[in-house]
Amino acid sequence: VQLQASGGGLVQAGGSLRLSCAASGPPFSNYAMGWFRQAPGKEREFVGAISWSGRSTYYADSVKGRFTISRDNAKNTVYLQMNSLKPEDTAVYYCAATDPAGVLPTTVWGYDVWGQGTQVTVSS
Repeated sequence: VQLQASGGGLVQAGGSLRLSCAASGPPFSNYAMGWFRQAPGKEREFVGAISWSGRSTYYADSVKGRFTISRDNAKNTVYLQMNSLKPEDTAVYYCAATDPAGVLPTTVWGYDVWGQGTQVTVSS
């Protein structure tokens, strides 16, 4: 599978953005999907993940209640809705895919395929 993330941009604190990650190649529903982010000088960190069916989601504590992951398997796309954005949410955001067996991974090593990243900048 190949992944293409989009939807990043500049937004004021308190605002919203929706990121998209479009997949091509093998059936999209074969994969669980994750979102990660990486700020300058920091390690890539887990944001959230969604199961292949969309029935299960899991979020990092830092975004819980503000971010929502969803997917449309018919459109081969996963989304990250980001509300109440804070300056500390500024980062490059990446989507990733993994074999859906077992618990949703929360580390970079749990994912096999990565998109190219999209920049999100939140101004104060």
